[in-house]
Amino acid sequence: MQKTIVVTGGTKGIGKAILARFAQAGFQLVTCSRSTDSLDELREDFQERFPQATLHALAVDLSRPNEARRFVDFVLGLGTTVDVLVNNAGYFIPGRLQDDAADGSTMREMLAVNLLSAYDVTRGLLPHMLEQEAGHIFTMCSTASITAYPNGGAYGVAKFALYGMTKNLREELKHSNVRVTAILPGATLTASWEGVDLPAERFMKAEDVAEAVYGAYSLSPQAVIEEILMRPQLGDI
Repeated sequence: MQKTIVVTGGTKGIGKAILARFAQAGFQLVTCSRSTDSLDELREDFQERFPQATLHALAVDLSRPNEARRFVDFVLGLGTTVDVLVNNAGYFIPGRLQDDAADGSTMREMLAVNLLSAYDVTRGLLPHMLEQEAGHIFTMCSTASITAYPNGGAYGVAKFALYGMTKNLREELKHSNVRVTAILPGATLTASWEGVDLPAERFMKAEDVAEAVYGAYSLSPQAVIEEILMRPQLGDI
């Protein structure tokens, strides 16, 4: 049976690069985005680049629990295995904790987008993966998951929490044949860095992260890479 990879937030950057790498390996692709236009652009791009690949996509906002559930139902409704899950959806709002809105809305938004979306999708798909007694879960953490950066604020808190969730999930699933890997990339040339006055050579490529993910997945079932920590050769930005 053809294997399937599910990548949340797969229309650009690292998520799109991961989809492309697994498309090259013959996987069926499933992804989502908040933007219908972005999904249409992805379909057109992949139809040209990977005409042999099957791509299923749904427009949802995973920061909303009911929308995350709708995506889970969409995935399960395909009637396929879930061989790889990459919790990639998320974005960055800069700022200091002390400058957050009085209602805490920035923190709540960062937690919903960067942590709870991964929690909801993983919880929804995990019973299926446990039943098939196989699978690999990747969570897109960050170097901000292990290092406090100036102006990192609520985003950093959410990424620290996502890293903690991943480590706990790895411990819980050791005897289930479901592997768990945290990805902690540093500065990668994606839309998040648009407008920064630095040469492209100062950043990692999204394809580098995708290749690392594919390499971790490709190990024998007896081995797991628990975390992938990547930085530009010259270090953090």
